[in-house]
Amino acid sequence: MKRRNFLKAGVTAGAAVALLPGPLARAATASPAAPAQSFTVPMSVPPVLRPSASTSDGLLYTMTMAETSVEVLPGRLTRLRTFNGQFPGPTILAKRGQPVIIRQTNKLSVPTAVHLHGGHVASRDDGFPTDTIPPGDTRDYYYPNAQPAASLWYHDHAHHQEAENVFRGLAGSYLLTDEYEDQLPLPRDEYDIPLLIRGGRFAPSGNLIYDADDPDGPDHPAVLVNGRPRPYFQVAARKYRFRIANVANHQLFGLRLRGGGGMVQIGSDGGLLPEPVDVSEVRLSPAERADVVIDFSRYPLGSRIVLENTEACEDECPDVLRFDVVRPAQDTSRIPDRFLPLEDYGPPVVERRFVLTSDVRNNRHFINGKEFDADRIDIRPKVGNTEVWTIVNGDAAHRIPHSFHTHLERFKVLDRNGRRPPASESGLKDTVAISPGETVRIKVRFHDYTGRYVYHCHIMEHNGTGMMGQMEIER
Repeated sequence: MKRRNFLKAGVTAGAAVALLPGPLARAATASPAAPAQSFTVPMSVPPVLRPSASTSDGLLYTMTMAETSVEVLPGRLTRLRTFNGQFPGPTILAKRGQPVIIRQTNKLSVPTAVHLHGGHVASRDDGFPTDTIPPGDTRDYYYPNAQPAASLWYHDHAHHQEAENVFRGLAGSYLLTDEYEDQLPLPRDEYDIPLLIRGGRFAPSGNLIYDADDPDGPDHPAVLVNGRPRPYFQVAARKYRFRIANVANHQLFGLRLRGGGGMVQIGSDGGLLPEPVDVSEVRLSPAERADVVIDFSRYPLGSRIVLENTEACEDECPDVLRFDVVRPAQDTSRIPDRFLPLEDYGPPVVERRFVLTSDVRNNRHFINGKEFDADRIDIRPKVGNTEVWTIVNGDAAHRIPHSFHTHLERFKVLDRNGRRPPASESGLKDTVAISPGETVRIKVRFHDYTGRYVYHCHIMEHNGTGMMGQMEIER
């Protein structure tokens, strides 16, 4: 479904502006900045954060969340909420079996809770929405990195604050590798690039306008890739691995190479697929990821290849990113025919059903008719059990899509409306798109950790207004 149809299904923009504080309401009614021209700025690659120290508990990284002015649109500064002053936040490269401690200091005026999205971590380190870091405080998060390699990301998760915090910049990549992936002949180092993709609406001053009804568009002047508006990226004539993450609040992306050039998808949220898949388009709902390999050796030097968004609105520029093939390069990388098979989760012992619905008039969102309550436990899974969850998008009449995310555990997509999912969903996932009226079944196994975690729609404005449940995992 085109995003414009989704926006029409929600509350009106005027109603949303009426709910904003005075200064933001005035900014939201101002004319947006003129659309940025495509491919006028180079794409940046987020820098890799280096550890501050090596301790007996693991590598220590330090981060500070604070407001920072960053040049996003050319020639204008945007006031953002950042990790270490960077937009997006710095990339963390982690290795399986080597724990990491991230010391987060909150110098913002709002509470934060940092969530390692896709991370298999103890409850106290998961960034529970109400377990926040107050302004001025510091907290250590411990990540054991005991799970297989995967392209993860981190972002704020403070309840009622997460949507605006992430929209204003609190997100970054966390790339976890392991011995198996390290020995594969895939593109690596400078040929292994994270792409964090989102939109943004800007005032003429250059500052972002946060509108809870429409945080990503359609009046935004640019799709942002690694914090730059519709940039270009110079590549060599060889294979590259791109770790694509949809970090938008509610924007959908259908990414394809203009002119029909194909890509090879090798991974999704939870790591490598069982085997690579040739794809013409990668479709990502909010928080979904896809690892793809693009071989630029098939193009002559001087070629310019555009990555475009098939989900752009009718009057919106579909350009996302341009690859410029500028130099020859030796390439010894290759894509194996197969990767490791998936873990056998075994037969389910419990089946559950979750129906996602919305009250669009009052901007309320529900799972099984209930809004999130941190004092209420909705389900009690048991360690060692495998469960099948049936997730129903009950918003067919409102034509609202959802993006369902489980904390702690990865899952397998069993079927969509009773039909086998596409090969691109054959790997382990932690987020799954569910179209209006669609029913998706997933299989999840609870391996070891106990405690409280959440599951929710990852359209930020939905989970912040109720579409989230709490599970207490028990032995």
